[in-house]
Amino acid sequence: MKLITTDELNLEIENGEKQLIERCEIQYQNKLNEIAESLKENHEEKPLILLSGPSGSGKTTTALRIEHMLDTTGFETHTLSMDSYFLPVDETPHAVTENGDVDFESPLRMDIELLNKHLEKIVNCEKIEIPKFNFIKQIREKGKTLKRKPNEFVVIEGIHALNPDITGKSAKYATGLYVSVRTRIQNTLGQLLHPSKIRVMRRLMRDVKHRGRLPKDTLNMFKSVERGENLYIIPYKHRAHFELDTFFDYEIPLYREILIPVFKELAESYDGYNGFEEIPSFLDEIKSITNENVPKHSLIREFIGGSDLRY
Repeated sequence: MKLITTDELNLEIENGEKQLIERCEIQYQNKLNEIAESLKENHEEKPLILLSGPSGSGKTTTALRIEHMLDTTGFETHTLSMDSYFLPVDETPHAVTENGDVDFESPLRMDIELLNKHLEKIVNCEKIEIPKFNFIKQIREKGKTLKRKPNEFVVIEGIHALNPDITGKSAKYATGLYVSVRTRIQNTLGQLLHPSKIRVMRRLMRDVKHRGRLPKDTLNMFKSVERGENLYIIPYKHRAHFELDTFFDYEIPLYREILIPVFKELAESYDGYNGFEEIPSFLDEIKSITNENVPKHSLIREFIGGSDLRY
């Protein structure tokens, strides 16, 4: 697990934020190159790519970047979101928490039978009709058609992609990839910022800037999401053939100016602030940078906006 101090980070910023951003982007690209090369070597036996990770880990961008890399090297690739296979709440009465609330992270929310039938057809190059799930209306709508050709890949991206109860039958035809934030930040007092708090910052950036969600609602939701991660995602990360740390050294300096006032407001008005109160102390120690040098295809654009990828 990587460790970086606030002093080290500030020194890099002083030496040039453009160089810092370029270094981080190259490191991420090199990791993707390594994974892509392995995928191509095993394309006949393993045409599926099962990509999992917790909320705020950058799954969607990673899937799209891998798709683009494979496309441009002669291996046509398609990305399939497991969100398409969710079932309406009224059809999943057993997907509840210990308190009786709807468990939106539960694998019981998935149409496991249909998903496995489709995965089998994908492997056999048969046509499937992918559903589209409308989360607002909680209904399934007509989606798109997919028919994989020989030598093509399909990325299956979702929080349950590595769960053998969900995708187990397709494991022998797939390469597993687990993505998450793994790096820890250390402040001048020697305290460590847990990677989950970095994912909280990512969610806040995306929700506040682009989804119109109140910060307190994001934190409330994250507590529920974190419970689901511990129950349904992390126990299966060992099934991945590759693990990818999606932390970028420059991202906290990028979030700083926006999130400092957000956390100040939360500290004054949010009853559930306990557990997040250490984040501002790390933000205070780190210098700010702007987003002008962040590439349009960067994973960080998934959270700050301005991406040229089609999500």
